Amino acid sequence: MDRKKLVLLLGALVIAIATALAARSMFAGASAPRAEAAQPVPQGPKVLVAQRALPTGTIITADALGFQMWPEELVQDAYFLDGESDITKLLGTVVRHPITAGEPVTQGSLVSPGDSGFLAAALGPGMRAVTVPVSAKTGVAGFVFPGDRVDLVLTQAVKGDDGQSLKASETILRNLRVLATDQSTTQETVDGKTVVRAFRTVTLEVTPKIAEKVAVAQTIGTLSLSLRSIADSQSELERAIAAGDIKVPDDATPEEEEKLLAEAMARPIDQGSTYVTGGDVSRFQRSSMPSTRPSAPTVAAVPRAIGDNRADRAPAPSGPVVRVTRGKDTVEVPVGTK
Repeated sequence: MDRKKLVLLLGALVIAIATALAARSMFAGASAPRAEAAQPVPQGPKVLVAQRALPTGTIITADALGFQMWPEELVQDAYFLDGESDITKLLGTVVRHPITAGEPVTQGSLVSPGDSGFLAAALGPGMRAVTVPVSAKTGVAGFVFPGDRVDLVLTQAVKGDDGQSLKASETILRNLRVLATDQSTTQETVDGKTVVRAFRTVTLEVTPKIAEKVAVAQTIGTLSLSLRSIADSQSELERAIAAGDIKVPDDATPEEEEKLLAEAMARPIDQGSTYVTGGDVSRFQRSSMPSTRPSAPTVAAVPRAIGDNRADRAPAPSGPVVRVTRGKDTVEVPVGTK
């Protein structure tokens, strides 16, 4: 073999070795493929769970509950199971104990209408229940259902001594939660449509002080309900936060902040009332309080002094006076008279 072929052979050998080393280094640095663990498919029956946090006193609605897969070994007898429980029968019940979001609902955590302590469970801490008589005209024609929020309007006529009267209507309370209409705490649905029924009484959730105001208001005039929009509570909350009436701690967790804001939105409002008089509606009605007739002043007889040749003295004039002296006599003359 000549020298030229030997050099070419050695060069090819060096290139092959270098290529092999480079390939080995490249494959060694590459990460080995990882086998991803397959997510286990939940096995077991579906149980009824809370779709959101349900504090004590919450009235159950269709969007509050739902069925979810649950491990079979963790299912308890007190759970509501899909296929064995009718969720529609739970609508209108009240939460007896707080339920967190995603927590299974137990039979002991709900109380049904007619059960002992139902209304007491529906009340929030420190709240009271009062009943107000209404009619089709004062009760929004029956379009008020348990869980709605209303304002309370007082209408009265204030009479004066002159026989005239001032007709006025005043919103005395706002954001009151409706607990029941007559003895019903749920809204009835037929074929997916809400049934509107007339009722004669409405039970409202109020504070102890507001309960006293409602009792007095019923003796003054006529009470009417004014149905509130769902969006009103949010706007009231934003105004209260902007005014500084509600303060959220800086270190509050999202759950604590949500609870604090929910309590603020559910709080009845008994300040900042508005009113309208008859004069605001018709030019032929009064817009101010009726005039009252002042009682005539009693003039006491003043005994004449010895040597006084004047008759019984006249009553003392009211308003600014000027003392005028003629000789020995001094009289008080009201300003503006001759």
